Amino acid sequence: MAPRVLPLPRQHSFCSPVVLNPFVHPGRLSAGDKLRTVLLGIILLPLRVIFITFILLLSWLVASIATYRHQGGGAVPLKGWRRRMIQTSLSCLTRTLFFIMGFQVEVKGKVASLLEAPIIVAAPHSSFFDAIVSALTGMPSIVSRAENLSTPVFGTILSSLQPVAVSRQDPDSRKNTVAEITNRALSGGKWPQILIFPEGTCTNRSCLITFKQGAFIPRVPVQPVLLRYPNKLDTVTWTWQGYSLKELFVMTMCQLFTRVEVEFLPVHVPTEEEKKDPVLFANRVRQTMATALNVPVTDHTFEDCRLMISAGQLTLPMEAGLVEFTKISKKLNLKWNHVREQLDTFAAIASASKGGRIGIEEFSEYLKLPISDVLRELFHLFDRNGDGTIDFREYVIGLSILCNPANTEETIQMAFKLFDLDEDGTITENEFACIIQSALGVPELDVSNLFKEIDADETGKLSYDEFKDFALKHPEYAKLFTTYLDLQRYQLGMLEEDDIQPPEAKYTPVGNAVPVSETRPVARNKVCPADNEEDNSGTSDKKDD
Repeated sequence: MAPRVLPLPRQHSFCSPVVLNPFVHPGRLSAGDKLRTVLLGIILLPLRVIFITFILLLSWLVASIATYRHQGGGAVPLKGWRRRMIQTSLSCLTRTLFFIMGFQVEVKGKVASLLEAPIIVAAPHSSFFDAIVSALTGMPSIVSRAENLSTPVFGTILSSLQPVAVSRQDPDSRKNTVAEITNRALSGGKWPQILIFPEGTCTNRSCLITFKQGAFIPRVPVQPVLLRYPNKLDTVTWTWQGYSLKELFVMTMCQLFTRVEVEFLPVHVPTEEEKKDPVLFANRVRQTMATALNVPVTDHTFEDCRLMISAGQLTLPMEAGLVEFTKISKKLNLKWNHVREQLDTFAAIASASKGGRIGIEEFSEYLKLPISDVLRELFHLFDRNGDGTIDFREYVIGLSILCNPANTEETIQMAFKLFDLDEDGTITENEFACIIQSALGVPELDVSNLFKEIDADETGKLSYDEFKDFALKHPEYAKLFTTYLDLQRYQLGMLEEDDIQPPEAKYTPVGNAVPVSETRPVARNKVCPADNEEDNSGTSDKKDD
C-alpha cells in the first residue's frame, strides 16, 4: 500500500485493549487429561452427586425452617434466630458442599463486618463456583433474577438469602435494583451484607472488565474480594466461548481436587470525590483489585457479549463484535442499538473476507469504486493499527470520528455543486461519471451501478434530495470527498512551496488522475477558488481521532 501523505492524528485512548477477548476460554483437555478424568470420574462422580444431592436437600430444609411463617417475605429482613440459622447452619452446609466437590479453599485477609463494609465486591467473576465467597462471608444477600426464586429447591435456598430480585419484565428494573441496594446498604445493619460481582458477566480472568455502578452508587465502604483458581487443569472457567456449564460441572466433579484462593482486601472507604462520582469510585476499586491480581483493566462490558452473539449470528467470528463498549459509548456517545446496526453493515462488507476483517479490496467493492490514492487515504484513516485491515472496532470509530462529522449539510451541498456541471439542479450520469473518473484518475471507470443506487426514483437524474439521502446513509462517501479535497490542497501546497509549477497548473491531482480543472473548470471553481485565498467552505474533517 502506498505511503500516506496526509497527517494521521490518533488518540491513545482509542488504542486496542491489552486483552482483546476476555470472554473466551479455548483450553481443551489433552489425551492424558481425558484419560485421567474418565478414570477418576468412574469413582468420584457418582459418589459426589449422591452427597451433593443430600446436602442440597438438607440446605433446603434449613432454608425452609428459617423462612417459615416469616412476615413480609423478602421486603422485611430476617432477624434473630432466623438470621443466625442462615449465617451458621446454611453457611456450614455450603462449605461442606464445596468440600465434597473437591475444593481446597485458601483464605487470605480478614472478612469485614456488616458495619465496616455493607457491600462486598468480588472479582474476577469467571465461574458459577465463585459462590464459595457466600459461604466464607456468612451467606450475604446477592443480586439475582426474579425467575430464579421459583426454581425447585434452589429457589427456597436462594429466597432465604433475601436477594435483590431483578425482573426482566420490569422496564424500571435497573433503577429499582439500584434503589433497593442503596436502601439496604444505608439501613444501619438491619439488612445483611450484599455480595455483588460488579463485572456483571463471566470472563477468563485475564483482566478486569468495566465495573457496573450498582455497588458504588450507595456511597458506602466496600470490601474488595479477589478470586484465583491456581490449577494446572482449568475446569472452572465459564465464558461465552468455551465449555458449557454442564461440561464444566462434570469435569470438575471428576477431578481429585480443585484449588481456589479467596483474598479479602482492606475495606475501601470512598473519599468525598468518589462519593460524588460512582464511576470514579468503581474505577479506583477496580484498579486496586487489578494491581493486587497483577492483571490489566479493559473497558469491555456485558454489551460486548451481546455484540459477540450478534456477530456469530451474522456468520462473523464472535470476537469480531468486541468494541470495548464502555469506552466507545462514552467517548462517541453511541447507544447499543446504533452499534448493533453498524455491525450489520460491517458484516455485509466483510462477508467475503476471512477472519471478520475488511481489506482494501472489500472496502473498494463496498463503495463501488476502484482502488485509488484517495481510497487508500480513507482506508488508512480507518485502519488505526496499520495492519492493512479494518476490524469492527476500527469501523465504528471511523464512522463516528471521521465520516459522520464530515457528512454535514455544507459538505453535501458542495459535493452536489461539484457534480452539477451545468448548474441545472440535477446530476446526470455523464456528469457524475465525469467527476468521479477525473478525481480517481480512471477514465474508463464504469459508475453506472453506483449511480443507479443513488437514483432512487430511476429518472436518470439525481435531485439534491436523492443525493443528500444517499450521503446521509453512507457517510463514508463524505469523508472520501473531503479526503480528496485534502489531497488536492496538499498537492497545491507542495507545488507553491517548491515553486515548480506555473499558477495555472496548481491543481495537480493525486497519482495519475486527470485534473478536474482540465475537464470542467467550472467544477473546480465551485469547490476551491482559483485564487490563493483560504477556502472557508471546505468541511474536511480536522478533528483529531
